[in-house]
Amino acid sequence: MCGILGSINRTFGLSELDLISHRGPDDFGLETLIVNNNKIILAQRRLSILDLSPAGHQPMFSKCGNYCIIFNGEIYNHIELKKKLPKNIAFNGHSDTETILHYIINFGIESINDFNGIFAIAFINISDKNLFLARDPFGVKPLYYFEGDNQLIFSSEIRPIKSLLSETNLAFDNLASLLRLRFNASPDTLYSDIKKVKPGHYQRYKLGEKCNKITEKYYVIQKTINKESDKSNLVELYGVQLENAVKRQLLADVEVGILLSGGIDSAIIAALAKKHYKGKLKAFTIGFEGVNAEDEIEDATHTAQILNLDHYIQRINFSDFLGLIKNCSRIVEEPLATTSMIPMFYLAELASKHVSVVLTGQGADEPLGGYGRYKIELYRQYIPKFLQPLINPLVKLFNIKNEQLLRGAKVIAINNEIERFLRVYEIFNQSEIEGLINTRDVISEKRLNEVSKSLVFQKEKHSVEKMMAIDTRLNLADDLLIYTDKITMNFSLECRVPMLDIELVNFVESIPLSAKLNRKGGKIIHKQFAKTLLPDEIINRPKKGFQSPTNRWFKEEMQQIKSILLQKEGKFSKIFNSDAVETILNEHLQGFNKEKQIFLFLSLFYWIEDN
Repeated sequence: MCGILGSINRTFGLSELDLISHRGPDDFGLETLIVNNNKIILAQRRLSILDLSPAGHQPMFSKCGNYCIIFNGEIYNHIELKKKLPKNIAFNGHSDTETILHYIINFGIESINDFNGIFAIAFINISDKNLFLARDPFGVKPLYYFEGDNQLIFSSEIRPIKSLLSETNLAFDNLASLLRLRFNASPDTLYSDIKKVKPGHYQRYKLGEKCNKITEKYYVIQKTINKESDKSNLVELYGVQLENAVKRQLLADVEVGILLSGGIDSAIIAALAKKHYKGKLKAFTIGFEGVNAEDEIEDATHTAQILNLDHYIQRINFSDFLGLIKNCSRIVEEPLATTSMIPMFYLAELASKHVSVVLTGQGADEPLGGYGRYKIELYRQYIPKFLQPLINPLVKLFNIKNEQLLRGAKVIAINNEIERFLRVYEIFNQSEIEGLINTRDVISEKRLNEVSKSLVFQKEKHSVEKMMAIDTRLNLADDLLIYTDKITMNFSLECRVPMLDIELVNFVESIPLSAKLNRKGGKIIHKQFAKTLLPDEIINRPKKGFQSPTNRWFKEEMQQIKSILLQKEGKFSKIFNSDAVETILNEHLQGFNKEKQIFLFLSLFYWIEDN
């Protein structure tokens, strides 16, 4: 795990590489190549996880000198991949970097579809004059890039790229999409000239007389699992897939821990990890001072006691909450509406004092149907069409304030699937966005359509399965996973996501919808398997989610928030209509939960002031 930085025809040095030194404190490397009069610089900061010796040093060249790779991530099946390589290859060490270097050399760039792992890769074939950038299928690892006139800069984070540009401009179309989706979907960022490689894609640059992007391709060959056994065997098969995923992701030459909430997902991961981990597994939990419904320490402590984990806890308060939002905005680099990045900051800080790698339960809700919006989509088919248009007016008439009901009511009568999905995601509607920034969102629907069209195997499936598949590849990558990567790596901590193991997700997306979701709730097969590992009191706990008590805090501190967001001077007020912002703030005081919207405003405020 590490950070990568590279360029074509744009010079940089160690000072720019040091901007991502937190991603790799153990080693660094920088190499300069000349290919067809193009100057190529490849650099890396290393966090040593596999093969701690110098044999894992990057940039890594083949012995012939024709190929070179820089790589951020972990390839969990690299030992299996290594067995497929010619026997005459003499390896210097046992790092996954060396395995995938030879794998791509022997089987071509399309062979990255065989990688079960998380990765951002730059690979160069000098004789063929090709440079490739690639990102893992679910976008667990970020990869940003800038394309200029005969130039390319790419990096694990935005700040080195930004430092090499004379100026960067805010893209208002992308801002409108951010306000709607709560994140910028790849390839967009808030910068007009800095983009993200899309999850599951590679880009090829031809190093001719000029550097040109030749290809952008979705490389993932979606696999369905052929299950010859009957449905009664699905829980057992699911358990095998999940256990194998956890076993694979325990691969490390350093100590591994678990981010433990009070919920079922991290408890299952912990139970399986403990089964296969040598030594006592360390677990980490964050809670909140005072009485908060969001506090999970008591539940997590109970889980840790049952599983006999070495449990570390910390309670936090919000004495400097706005300062923390500002700091997280700087770390994550992309404004988000997700309040859970606040406890993640403290959780990563706590865990980094004890281990270098952690497993998390993130990624279960999307493929397994764990969110309320999936139930809403499922319920829709049971409501007669003539009644559907009446639901939203009735909800408004009775002044219902429940966020989930409000979201469901406004989309129930929309027939177009992509439009319906988009409307249920949005935190600001088109009218609100135009009122806030005088710009209409024209991008979000396009991004959802792009992902939907890539899911060939989804065409005949239920609409709720399509929504889950899109979420797994879009919302996760550019929201939850982006902040998890940036915040954990800020503390030089590698975070792994067993629930997004490639083979596991292939299996989950192949089984019947009824095994995942019904009108009572989601993650059915997940909970059935949990019964083989955990007592009922853990399985049946009410879902809290990984949240912070911002709903209440924003009400208590509204005057301070208004003094920041509504000030007449400054960059924020020149972009946002203060009256429209104040309307949202007042709605929160009136009992409508607008914590996501307010959190996004604050994130944007600090981002705008720093740019």
